[in-house]
Amino acid sequence: MVNKPDRNKARVHRHLRVRAKIAGSAACPRLNVYRSNANIYAQVIDDIKGTTLVSASSVEKGFAGGGNKENARLVGKTIAERAAKAGIKEVVFDRGGYVYHGRVKELAEGAREGGLEF
Repeated sequence: MVNKPDRNKARVHRHLRVRAKIAGSAACPRLNVYRSNANIYAQVIDDIKGTTLVSASSVEKGFAGGGNKENARLVGKTIAERAAKAGIKEVVFDRGGYVYHGRVKELAEGAREGGLEF
C-alpha cells in the first residue's frame, strides 16, 4: 500500500506559513475562511485581542444548498454587511491554506462587492 499524503495536514502547514506573515488588528482585522466539504465559513478576527468580531457561514438560516459557489458569494456579502455594521471597512484576507479558486474566490469577491477592502 502506498502512503498517501494527508491533504488537510498539508493545508494546515500552508496556513501556518501564511499566518506567520499576516495578522489582524483592531484597525485592520483578518478575514479568515474555512471550507468544509458541505459548507463554508468566514470570520473577521482581531488577533491582538484574540476575538472574533463578526462571522457568517452557509450553515445559517437562509442559506439553502450548503457550500456551493453561490452560497460562498452570499456568505462573503453577508460578512461584509456585518463588518460594515461593526465599523470595519478594511481587512487582511486569510485564505486558510486553500487555493484562491472556486468557493474561496467567490467568498472573497462577494466580500469585495459588499464593501470590504483587501
